[in-house]
Amino acid sequence: MESRRRGQQPARGTLERAPLNPPAESGFNPPALLRNAHLQSILPSLPPRRWSAWRRSHRLRTVATPWLLDCGELGCLQAWHTAPQKPNGRWALLLHGWEGSADSTYVLSLGAALLERGYQLVRLNLRDHGGTQALNRELFHSCRLPEVAAAVRLVAERCAPARLYLAGFSLGGNFLLRVAAGESPPNNLAGVVAISPVIDPQRTLQALEGGWWLYHDYFVRRWARSLRVKQHHWPQHYQFETLLKSGDLRAMTAELVRQHTDFPSCDAYLDGYSIADQRLRTLQVPARVLLAMDDPIIPCADLPRLAPHPLLTITSPAHGGHCGFMDGFLGPGYADRFTVAQFDRFG
Repeated sequence: MESRRRGQQPARGTLERAPLNPPAESGFNPPALLRNAHLQSILPSLPPRRWSAWRRSHRLRTVATPWLLDCGELGCLQAWHTAPQKPNGRWALLLHGWEGSADSTYVLSLGAALLERGYQLVRLNLRDHGGTQALNRELFHSCRLPEVAAAVRLVAERCAPARLYLAGFSLGGNFLLRVAAGESPPNNLAGVVAISPVIDPQRTLQALEGGWWLYHDYFVRRWARSLRVKQHHWPQHYQFETLLKSGDLRAMTAELVRQHTDFPSCDAYLDGYSIADQRLRTLQVPARVLLAMDDPIIPCADLPRLAPHPLLTITSPAHGGHCGFMDGFLGPGYADRFTVAQFDRFG
């Protein structure tokens, strides 16, 4: 079936390689004290960076209107909409990473920057994130793409004929790239920017297991807390206490896949939301990926495994950590400026 969108796919085997900008062209050159990958990954979520984002996002947060996006049989997702004081006719949807939320520091920082430039802002919460465990009985997992695609479609319908711009972080970037490569993305979708997106979940899990213990334990703690809240709201359906005692990310994932999904194995589940190899070959809108060479969670060695596509551009600076890209403690960071610039280039 022929694509009804612009940027129709060339014939198989004729795709040009996606441009990979070398560090010198990325425009990101942090001070020497901020070139450590772990500092880049951790400091943005701590004071004073967190306080700065909270202050700059005051209007974004305080005048936001809650939206309940009814995706039919797929479930409901919550979003927050904020109107700018001087609209520019564009809309932006932002999506956080795993165990983050619409109020994550990086979402608030980028949201404040876009709101100031006149974008209508929608901050979407994934299922069971941002305190929404009571909304849907079924558990979140990273292969629940249809409900995210449906939520994007609903937002696109609300903002039509205005153009909708997408930006996601980590797992959120992975989700939005899959939406952009789906069968029928909205006609008014302008493009997507993915910051530190998960490429191959198998490799990301290995990096968490073999890297610094702090990242593994952080996600175990956050996930365990979320599962306990889920159990509180749905006590007749979930009992996680035995599972949570393991404290092992792979074991927890494998058990939840076995008990609460239809995937035959943990490996099959992880492969289900990979964007490596051929997954992005069906992109129908411009896509930009920003991934640091020193990301301690997403191996940059996986970048060549993204399917080459004329609509896909990859920028990979030497430094930046995971969703960090901090070149100062106050004001918008490089990831914010990068996203704004890419949205401008989308038109």
